[in-house]
Amino acid sequence: MPSAFQFQCHFILIFLAASKGETRYLEVRDASEDEPFLLLSEDLKRELSAGQIYRRSLRCIDMLSIEGQFTFTADQPQLHCATFFIGEPEELITIDYDFVNIDCQGGDFLKVFDGWILKGEKFPSSLDHPLPTSQRYVDFCESGNIQRSIRSSQNVAMIFFRIHQPGNGFTVTVKKNTNLFPCNVISQTPSGRFTMVIPHQHRNCSFSIIYPVVIKISDLILGHLNGLFFKKPSAGCAGVGDFVELLGGTGLDPSKMFPLADLCHSFHGSAQMKIGCDNTVLRMVSSGKHINRVTFEYQQLDLQETENRKENSIEEFCFPSI
Repeated sequence: MPSAFQFQCHFILIFLAASKGETRYLEVRDASEDEPFLLLSEDLKRELSAGQIYRRSLRCIDMLSIEGQFTFTADQPQLHCATFFIGEPEELITIDYDFVNIDCQGGDFLKVFDGWILKGEKFPSSLDHPLPTSQRYVDFCESGNIQRSIRSSQNVAMIFFRIHQPGNGFTVTVKKNTNLFPCNVISQTPSGRFTMVIPHQHRNCSFSIIYPVVIKISDLILGHLNGLFFKKPSAGCAGVGDFVELLGGTGLDPSKMFPLADLCHSFHGSAQMKIGCDNTVLRMVSSGKHINRVTFEYQQLDLQETENRKENSIEEFCFPSI
């Protein structure tokens, strides 16, 4: 039986597949395929190809993966609302306030969060985000006109709001910008391929897949400096400043997940693991002294499968506690 976390995350991502003409949910494609609007409606394709701005109303609980202008108008008191934004791994999200009509003194609020929050857990975790948690919130009622444009630090962001008076609301414009070195990412799809590069930066980067998956690492370079490989200790990853870890769990925050494997040696080839958790995370820890890179692919795991792959693979299943 799926956990509450898995149900909620999948409910959010269902918007990507089921919202008619409003989102895109891209299946795994070859790199040569360049159709950006694979599953968008024909009307929306024509609208976007003509350079027009896409507009629609927001629901109290909503999900957006496309640029445009979006308006929320309360038809009754709305006390627990949130909109989740997600882009491709290499995209950052910018949210601009175009119009805001809320009663801050009467208990309304409109806040942008740099990342996602679900059931009190954050992505990216506090250990992986460049800003302290307090600076990841932008409260319109506190900042007003001072900060009307907010850019995310990764491919996900969200707004959450409370509006008591019917007729009040707000309008935002959502844009996307290219991120040359994507760090923290939530995958839109249960299958895909990704290369994470950390170039001489002291930071931790997590790639989150909200599905049980088979993950295969095909290339790992750690400690790359001036064309030479830095020799790693022979025993484990203890004390090593640069390594990759695989995590699994039932929540959103990587820092609260169970460690499944550590990789601290460069290799070219293939290492595979099956992870049956609600959420699977590949996390790279970088000291900033080297250029680190990892390439991996993943596909949704069929938990009923009984065939074990033995060649150059590690089998691991995660069973959430009941």
